[in-house]
Amino acid sequence: MAIIRKKGIFAGVKLPENKITEEEPVKRLPLPQKVIIPIQQNIGAPCQFIVKRGNEVKVGQKIAQSDKFVSAPIHSPVSGKVSKSTKLVNPATGALLDAITIDSDGQDQWVDLDSILKIEDIDSWEDALAEIDRIPPKKALEKIKEAGIVGLGGATFPTHVKLSPPPEKKIDTFILNGCECEPFITSDHRIMLEYGQHVLLGLQIIKKILNPSRLYVAIEDNKPDAIAHMNKLLEQMGLDEVDVVSLPSRYPMGAEKTLIKTILGRVVPMGGLPMDVGVVVNNVATSKAVAEAVLEGKPLIEKVVTVTGLFGEPQNLLARIGTPISALVSHCKLRERDQYHIILGGPMMGLPISDLQFPVNKGLNCVLIKEGYADDEQNCIKCARCIAACPMDLMPLKYPELVKNSAYSQCSEYYIANCIECGSCAFVCPAHIPIVGYIKTGKKKLAEK
Repeated sequence: MAIIRKKGIFAGVKLPENKITEEEPVKRLPLPQKVIIPIQQNIGAPCQFIVKRGNEVKVGQKIAQSDKFVSAPIHSPVSGKVSKSTKLVNPATGALLDAITIDSDGQDQWVDLDSILKIEDIDSWEDALAEIDRIPPKKALEKIKEAGIVGLGGATFPTHVKLSPPPEKKIDTFILNGCECEPFITSDHRIMLEYGQHVLLGLQIIKKILNPSRLYVAIEDNKPDAIAHMNKLLEQMGLDEVDVVSLPSRYPMGAEKTLIKTILGRVVPMGGLPMDVGVVVNNVATSKAVAEAVLEGKPLIEKVVTVTGLFGEPQNLLARIGTPISALVSHCKLRERDQYHIILGGPMMGLPISDLQFPVNKGLNCVLIKEGYADDEQNCIKCARCIAACPMDLMPLKYPELVKNSAYSQCSEYYIANCIECGSCAFVCPAHIPIVGYIKTGKKKLAEK
């Protein structure tokens, strides 16, 4: 066990951090009166609802599922009654999403959980780790799948799929990602400080499944308290085989491919995945959810969300999935302004919305409200700043041009699949072109072919 310090080796951009909630402890948001549950909350196959209007449900009850492997079931975050079906606009694509509304009865009645132990009641880390060692990897994977866990850093790729590489893909390294490089967002930072034991127990479960020879916890150097805390916990828990890596605070350090290149010097091939170079990366919030699913039997029904920007009381909130954004905004006391815009996520990778009734979903880690309107898009001046800033060495200026002309197949010729959608290109663009939006559209159109 050691603290390893690495230097940055990719382009990207240096951003103002604006981590105004980094010292705000996580507070539980009061139960919402209703939740709105979108059917699509993961990359891969969408689920189908298995409840209908008038059904009574409990917290943790499965309400949607799919028979496809690359998918993740959805569970009720409240107890109450399914009151209606509705449609939501997907802020990423503009397409309509099916959703249901559940009216909470305020009782918070849970289904029976298949619990092995309660993490907060652990007296002996040695006993807890021995308990994990007794869990068959297949059973752990099944519990992760049934809990509906996806990548909680925003990618929403089903976690059980990521932890099931093909036999020919030997995984020798696992990286636990605590970088949180995007401005404003501090939810992962607080998770490491307040739920560090959960995170490291999740790491041990993932180790049991993948059996890698090297384990890292990656944290940017602008979080010295998290680096020290996680290192202290590793020592207390006797996890000598895990190293903490301190990384330069540069965007997008937290992207999987930049992490792997910086820590290991390995380059994920164009169109490839981390497993192609023997690596799996998971976010710290995902690891926390893994521990709660496998040890406590808890499905994914809540998330830590940073609520920041134009607020009187910006906070980190533990909110039930499906809670309308309006409840978070009201709780943190939005300041009165004539003009403001709402972003789900951070300023780089976030998506603008206009409807405050849009709900918290599995991929949401931040609600950011900024003053003024978003800048109007202008014509590209071919300055190539986006090319210089791209950490993946792509040509971002080509994607808006190709998408506008419906030349989606040509996007593949410019390796659009290798884009990590970090937003560095849009950040430096003097024409205020929402390049990432065009990239998302291009990827979606290609996937439909």
